[in-house]
Amino acid sequence: MYTLNDKIKFMTPYEPISGDYQTRLDANESFLTLPEDIKAQIQQAVGKIDYNRYPDPYAKKLCKAFADAYGISPELVTAGNGSDELISVIVNSFLQKGERLLVTEPDFSMYRFYGELSEAQIVKVPKKDDLSIDADALIETASREGVRVICFSNPCNPTSLGLTRGTVRKIITSVSALVVLDEAYMDFWEQSMLGETEKYDNLLLLKTCSKAAGFAAARIGFAVAGKPITTAIRAAKSPYNVNSISQEIGAVLLNNTPYLENCRKIMIKSRRELEEKINRFQEETALFDTVYESCTNFVFIRTGKARQIYEKLLERSIAVRQISGYLRITAGTEQENQAVLNALREISREIE
Repeated sequence: MYTLNDKIKFMTPYEPISGDYQTRLDANESFLTLPEDIKAQIQQAVGKIDYNRYPDPYAKKLCKAFADAYGISPELVTAGNGSDELISVIVNSFLQKGERLLVTEPDFSMYRFYGELSEAQIVKVPKKDDLSIDADALIETASREGVRVICFSNPCNPTSLGLTRGTVRKIITSVSALVVLDEAYMDFWEQSMLGETEKYDNLLLLKTCSKAAGFAAARIGFAVAGKPITTAIRAAKSPYNVNSISQEIGAVLLNNTPYLENCRKIMIKSRRELEEKINRFQEETALFDTVYESCTNFVFIRTGKARQIYEKLLERSIAVRQISGYLRITAGTEQENQAVLNALREISREIE
């Protein structure tokens, strides 16, 4: 009789919030939809696809569009089926069974998930009380434990906090491990290491089209690194990992840089307004303990009443993310931001 191995026997599928909610502020998606002129460009590009042929295995047009948009060389870019696929490829390729992967906590859970799936040993570095990364502790732990790969997000999901370039450089230059720097939310901040990737032989940077670019449906991510690491990733990934449709529409989107810049500004403005309103609300009530200063497109809140608030928001058809004593609220439209504030005021009267 066949039995599952212990590694996957007790795994359960990822289950995001399901249901039809009027206001969705739970997944850090963009609230902006594509304008008609870009939709028309996409339709034209997709209409030229030879659907009976495999996609370009290196997604050259897509990688060039990304490189041009960010001012880097396309020779350093590898496209993936979302950043999740790239994280999986990197962890499985750059770590052998039993080698150590260092993650910070709290951080994006998929680093640890893929590490455990690849049978790496997970080394966890807890963040400080203010949820910031202790760079010195990270460096000391990586050296002491003989860590081969370090993976963290900057700015961080879920904390909304970021490390400056100077601190990131200190980490990169103080360890012998590969540093996988996930900049999924860096379009909302100004401390990117993207332009410095070639300076370091142990830096691998991840980017995505799912946040500021507002293209989560297409599942497009990028790995950026020096040539030796880029060659290794391209060899390790599956040959046709990004389908032709995503390649074409992603290239169209990334070639519209003025549109992307405008989206970025609108989303930052929305987050600032939401953050200001939540801070003013916090002054009026004892519902929240800490509202963290964000450099992302969401607001992160510490509260001992997180579960209650989360459930009462769902009752009002508003979905946010609840993470063990914290709430993560994505910035939305002006109407969505106001809806969640109105609901929080109602909830504060019910449970305080």
